[in-house]
Amino acid sequence: MTLTADQPATTAPARKVVMNRAIREALDWELANDPAVFLMGEDLGKFGGVYGTATGFFDKYGEDRVRDTPISEAGFMAAAAGAAMSGMKPIVELMFIDFMGVCLDPIYNFIAKHAVHTGGKQDMPVLIMAGIGGGYCDASQHSQTLFATFAHLPGLKVVAPTTAYDARGTLHAAMRDPGPVLYLMHKELLGLGLWGTMPEASSNVSDAYFEVPLGKAFVRREGTDITLVGLASMTHVASRVAKTLEGEGYSAEVIDLCSVVPLDRKTVIDSVRKTKRLVVIDEDYRTCGVAGEVIASVVEEIGTELIAPPQRVAFLDTPIPFARPLEKFARPDEDKLLKAAMRTLKHA
Repeated sequence: MTLTADQPATTAPARKVVMNRAIREALDWELANDPAVFLMGEDLGKFGGVYGTATGFFDKYGEDRVRDTPISEAGFMAAAAGAAMSGMKPIVELMFIDFMGVCLDPIYNFIAKHAVHTGGKQDMPVLIMAGIGGGYCDASQHSQTLFATFAHLPGLKVVAPTTAYDARGTLHAAMRDPGPVLYLMHKELLGLGLWGTMPEASSNVSDAYFEVPLGKAFVRREGTDITLVGLASMTHVASRVAKTLEGEGYSAEVIDLCSVVPLDRKTVIDSVRKTKRLVVIDEDYRTCGVAGEVIASVVEEIGTELIAPPQRVAFLDTPIPFARPLEKFARPDEDKLLKAAMRTLKHA
């Protein structure tokens, strides 16, 4: 069953759950219903994963299906590629997106390109999961999002769910995809106290199987005066700013990209065609980022229809600071987005 965001999955009762639980339930379903699926990653065994995504799975499914790996990301990422070529469906979890630097070669030069290299004759069903995002002062090697880095690798789909509902639905959709998918879990959304939690990320989720399609953006809030575009935790920031703007007499539409690749340009363009104003908030670096790509896509299509120049609110082009005041200064937030939105709204 394929659904849009927040559409009821079945007649089965839904429960409000945190994103971490929704992901775990999705993985449990995949393991239980497909013997070709297995998990691999650091501390995924008895520990259950640093994000609790595999809690209890080692005892339930055994060490052949839930595999602890050594601290050798390049090795086990290449092993996942080989397993996929052999008919398996590996799910690889990296603790942090930053660790991709030590296993980029098997992703960039093999996993993403294999289907093309074989003339489409062999699939590469690898799901790569990784934690992303800052806001908790863990510095430059544990706080990045790197959306644009992986959006720039043809052959790789990239998804970053915003709510528990999206998290479960997009994970199931990713597992049905014949190609590789990078599944990004923002730490502020998972529901784990260590990194803090945005309460908006919790949502009603059925325990039945359902899919949320990859490559589809969602209108989280309808409006007429300005379009605010976000991704992952920044979508919730945009929704908060939209509520503030409402108090000032403005109607803001909020678009959640949800997927970086494929990028749903049409939903954004349709919104901006209505509002004539656009601000994009992106936790990735400003230069050559997803925010710039969204703005370029809109300007190329309907640039002459805009009332005000589009703006982007993104992370400064600097390694992410450890000190809390410096991280806050560099990171996009509600105040920065609100100021950008007000400038856009008041542009003559």
